[in-house]
Amino acid sequence: MERAAVVSGRRSPSVPECNISTSTLAFDQHFTTTAKGILLLAEIVFGMLVWILVGGTEYFHLSALCWVMFVAILCWVLTVCLFLIYLTGTHNRIPQVPWTTLSLCLNCSAAAVYLVTAVVDAHSVNQAVRGRHNYNCWAASAFFAFLTTLCYAGSSYLSYWAWKTTQEQ
Repeated sequence: MERAAVVSGRRSPSVPECNISTSTLAFDQHFTTTAKGILLLAEIVFGMLVWILVGGTEYFHLSALCWVMFVAILCWVLTVCLFLIYLTGTHNRIPQVPWTTLSLCLNCSAAAVYLVTAVVDAHSVNQAVRGRHNYNCWAASAFFAFLTTLCYAGSSYLSYWAWKTTQEQ
């Protein structure tokens, strides 16, 4: 016999009860106030500024700036993913992944690659006419690329100490 529920005066068939467990991701409100969270946010903002400033120009005429765009977007996407993993507490739900080692590798690699990218970006500024749109955008992107490099270096330092602490335990 089918059970029916009364909804606002009408009879409709009820949904069968299933034992479905739902999982919600926790939002760590305090993560963005930690040094790690602040550095990740800075990497996201400065990295986004790098690829927006370069992307708004005719960068495709210089292969060096194509490299800058590739590195900036790749590192930005990976950093956003890592930020969301830490912000939602996913790293606590998947203990099989060595998050401290992964974070250390990502940050050290990004710092090294971004340093090369910042130098290439700064060198490419000479290819533009001073005072023009491309020149101003490329100069600003080089500045933000160096800031992003510093943020990744700071994250590398914090990741190293977190990794060292977990290795000693």
